[in-house]
Amino acid sequence: MGSVLLGAFAFSRPTIRPTRRELALLVLAGLLWFGTYQVVLNEAERRVDAGTASMLVLIAPIFIIALAAVFLKERTTPNLLFGGALAFAGVIVIGLATSSGKASIVGVILCLVAALASAIGVVAEKPVLNRISALQVTWTCCAVGALVCLPYAPRLTHELRAAPAGGVAWLLFLGVFPTSIAFTTWAYALARGSAGRLAATAYLIPPITIVMSWLILGEAPGRIAVLGGALCLAGVYVARRQPRVTASDSFARAPGPPAPPAHRR
Repeated sequence: MGSVLLGAFAFSRPTIRPTRRELALLVLAGLLWFGTYQVVLNEAERRVDAGTASMLVLIAPIFIIALAAVFLKERTTPNLLFGGALAFAGVIVIGLATSSGKASIVGVILCLVAALASAIGVVAEKPVLNRISALQVTWTCCAVGALVCLPYAPRLTHELRAAPAGGVAWLLFLGVFPTSIAFTTWAYALARGSAGRLAATAYLIPPITIVMSWLILGEAPGRIAVLGGALCLAGVYVARRQPRVTASDSFARAPGPPAPPAHRR
């Protein structure tokens, strides 16, 4: 669904032919993030509760910060490291508050595999966005992910015959909003910022989910979950802050006086 929808927009405007390196990175991102991550995470959520899954999958920003420092040469500032740790602590608090404590070992491993797959996909996608638009990059990755999931098509066709209308409607919703729109806007933001600092914003998901569950489903959050959400918000704020430049740093970076002109004889 995402491939068809994004393809209709991508091919209605000029496209750029990717180089071999860019195409390899897009295939890697599509294979791991749009393909492996989606299948593995859904399989994991059949084995663990939502609280545990959200806690484990949000290890991905930590993976992204580490991989971006190694492969993209991004600077890891103290604010980013401390803010990421603080936000992840908030995720743990929320996970403990909402977890049923019945997670299987296989489910936990699958969540970690999904987190690593998405992190590699983000880091692989970042260099391509320097030259190719977010829409074209997202469509290419989505098309690769669709090919990876193609073996599941016969099962999907069979189950759609008996699926309730509500289930099909939610499937359409997932294809349009979390897949087509969210991945495209993520790529747009990734092209304009560092992968590490952008990944920290993923820690806004748990507190937003708590508020939405409260307003839409009437699930009032407990005090511990609210505390975890506050930690997430504080952590993202710290991680997104730019380090302050001291007077000594400014003096060290200031250009020296111009050299005197050479004496001609």
